[in-house]
Amino acid sequence: MAAAIVQAPPPPPRRLWQHRDATSTEMWRFLRGVNERRGLDMRTFRDLYDWSVGEKRTEFWEDLWGTSGLVYEGSFEKVVDTSIPMDKVPHWFYGTRLNFAENILYSASPTSPSSRSTLHKEDGKIALTEIREGNTEIRHQTWGAVRARVAHLASSFRAQGVTKGDRVAVVSSTSFDTFICFMAITSLGGLFSSSSTDMGTKGILERLVQIKPKYVFVDDWAVYNGKRTDLRPKIKEIVAGMKRVSEFRGVVVQPRFVGKTSPLEGLEKTVSLEEFLERGDKSEALVFERVAFRDPFLIVYSSGTTGVPKCIVHSVGGVLINVVKEGKLHRELGPDNVVLQYTTTGWIMYLVSIQCLLHGSRSILYDGSPFIPSPTTFLSIVAEQHVTDLGTSPRYLHELEKNSIIPRQLFDLSALRAVLTTGMVLSSSQFEWFYDVAFPPTVHLRNIAGGTDLAGAFGIENPLTPVYVGGCQGPALGTKMEVYDSTILSGPGRAVPDGEAGELVATASFPNQPVFFWGDSTGEKYQNAYYMRFPNVWTHGDFIRVHPTTRQVVFLGRADGVLNPSGVRFGSSDIYTVLESHFPEEVADSVCVGQRRDEDADESVLLFLKMNSGHAFDAALVQRVKAKIGQERSKRHVPRYVFQTWDIPTTVNLKKVELPVKQIVSGSIIKPSGTLANPESLDFYYQFAKVEEVVERLNREKKKEEEVEERGLKSKL
Repeated sequence: MAAAIVQAPPPPPRRLWQHRDATSTEMWRFLRGVNERRGLDMRTFRDLYDWSVGEKRTEFWEDLWGTSGLVYEGSFEKVVDTSIPMDKVPHWFYGTRLNFAENILYSASPTSPSSRSTLHKEDGKIALTEIREGNTEIRHQTWGAVRARVAHLASSFRAQGVTKGDRVAVVSSTSFDTFICFMAITSLGGLFSSSSTDMGTKGILERLVQIKPKYVFVDDWAVYNGKRTDLRPKIKEIVAGMKRVSEFRGVVVQPRFVGKTSPLEGLEKTVSLEEFLERGDKSEALVFERVAFRDPFLIVYSSGTTGVPKCIVHSVGGVLINVVKEGKLHRELGPDNVVLQYTTTGWIMYLVSIQCLLHGSRSILYDGSPFIPSPTTFLSIVAEQHVTDLGTSPRYLHELEKNSIIPRQLFDLSALRAVLTTGMVLSSSQFEWFYDVAFPPTVHLRNIAGGTDLAGAFGIENPLTPVYVGGCQGPALGTKMEVYDSTILSGPGRAVPDGEAGELVATASFPNQPVFFWGDSTGEKYQNAYYMRFPNVWTHGDFIRVHPTTRQVVFLGRADGVLNPSGVRFGSSDIYTVLESHFPEEVADSVCVGQRRDEDADESVLLFLKMNSGHAFDAALVQRVKAKIGQERSKRHVPRYVFQTWDIPTTVNLKKVELPVKQIVSGSIIKPSGTLANPESLDFYYQFAKVEEVVERLNREKKKEEEVEERGLKSKL
């Protein structure tokens, strides 16, 4: 009888980083404490993760709560009822009450969690630094000054009848004023929501008319890419668009430039921030409305690239306990950290930029382009402000690499401990460039993925395992993440082995699940968003695989945009990685989508290339691109069609959007939402719904060009 052939697992990718002393970390101390309390013998991150999502997973959250340092009152009988399916959104830590702003602005007293202190948040210590585009207009604000300003604005809110459950929204930059507004409304038990100033009025109103805020705080000016934009016309449009919202009281205008207020004549229901503050009492003490663990405090939004965005509501307790988990255990944040997270207020990363204050860290709020006047200017902030934790994107790192910028040769990065990237897939070549060329080898490259839906991460860094080339280091503690067979379209799912690609799912409840969607009275939108495909299982919409040896989590792209020609499923990132590695000088950007129309028996892969200035799109380039994809991936990865494009749709946060392009080339007519930065770019792609006609036309044009060229040669002869 022939012996069975056992396929060996693939070799592990190259190891790039490892913590110099993992036993000195908070995660290790937590693991050791659990071992002592529970009589366990865990020794590795994987041991800790498996316990945190296993049969006694509530013990993880109970122990985390006990060491969290949160300010709260009340008590709980059980962490969560694990018999309740996760699609029913069970209560966590029922019986506890707390406040988001109180936990950000204060620390728990060493003697009682219901009392607050200023430990690590002393009045004279700097809490926030505000920096404007090009490393200009640098200002600092102490914890004492921040608390005083929050108290004053909260008093003004109370004077205007704003209470628990009311919504206040902003259309603003990442500034002191925006942060103060966030803290003031949540100190009252209200809900905060934010949009960036570069979002179109249509997109802003799609959000605002759903959540019905009492007030909208808007900057009077915006500065980006060296250009100043007067936002007062936008304010006028917002007021007009909110006329049918009875709850809406008006707009409060925040000054973008210090000491300069803009005239507001002709703007209805609009007052300056200075005037609004006059309605409050500057001497009034800062008080906090402690609310139930699952009470709402934050509304964020789905990308809404093909329709009205969903209004995702997060709970006070769910976000706070997750911030403790990620910040304290995974990220090693503490009172000595200085965090610079590049983001706009229209993205979930804005929350990340300020939640580090929970741990007593200093946050740097940067407003503007990171490329003005050059990509190195943004890096100069890292050196000058002694940044320990830099948050950026693969696109920014790509720009550094493309321009041959080597940060470690240009700046003193001795304070830098970690660089976090998210928003899109970080290519393997970027991992190697980061360590081999660009940054000090001691810096922890933290590639994470998760998002708006959970105000946290599924794939995340940790200090106990090495960083290897590609993907995220591993899963987040306490979140039971699995990979399901992506060919099962409905009904019970099936987990696939490590190494096999599939759907990212969560198969057990976690405290930072959103509690509901605003305006979704029946809960149908909520259920359809996460639970329609697999019963009682959260389907996140990402296509991933787990490395069988290292247990890295490799994100391959959105599941909606998964490519599936002839039954071979792969992510668009497989194509992007090849282009970024081998064609960075010629190709500026690209979008790769699958096309399957009603009449198609199989899916075709379409690749669109946006060329860098001075580089031509021609048949030779197409041949080289296809050959390299076939060589590095497989022949079945090679796109059937490769075309030139002049613009690629992105959100206002510069996140590339594939799904609308896929729907359009597959024959759908879509209504783009206001969250797209360049919705007009979609018009170009409609012609490819009849791709055969496009190919025929291009061939005719090429033939004509060849005939003209041939006649020209003959005439010369």
